[in-house]
Amino acid sequence: MLSLAALMNSLPLWVAQTLASAFLAILFLQSGLDKVFDWKGNKEYIGGYFAKSPLARFSTFLLLNITVLEVLAGIVCAAGCLTVLLTRSSTIAFAGAALAGLNVVSLFFGQRLVKDYAGASGMVPYGVFAIGSVLLQGYNL
Repeated sequence: MLSLAALMNSLPLWVAQTLASAFLAILFLQSGLDKVFDWKGNKEYIGGYFAKSPLARFSTFLLLNITVLEVLAGIVCAAGCLTVLLTRSSTIAFAGAALAGLNVVSLFFGQRLVKDYAGASGMVPYGVFAIGSVLLQGYNL
């Protein structure tokens, strides 16, 4: 059992880990589920987005992959948030943050490939947050 002093010393880490996991869960569940529920609209958008790139033939496959990765990252981050909150274990949250980071890197790569530099620059804060979350969640593994 943790002493009150040890509990208070670990409280900021515990709160930060919980909030970071919650943020990533909301971000990726909303984005992934939007793609699931508006598949047709997203497929048309992605098809046009990659139309003049080497990935044009693979746009539906890429959309499927990014959708699965976003939903999976969101679910794992939500589970990690609950696990950190209830048990103070950040193992699942670490896995979720790593999946979120992989997702951001994938999106960033696609945007850079089609020369959407403004869109890619908009991904930078998410990338920084995801990488910071990996470090935060891995702190007490």
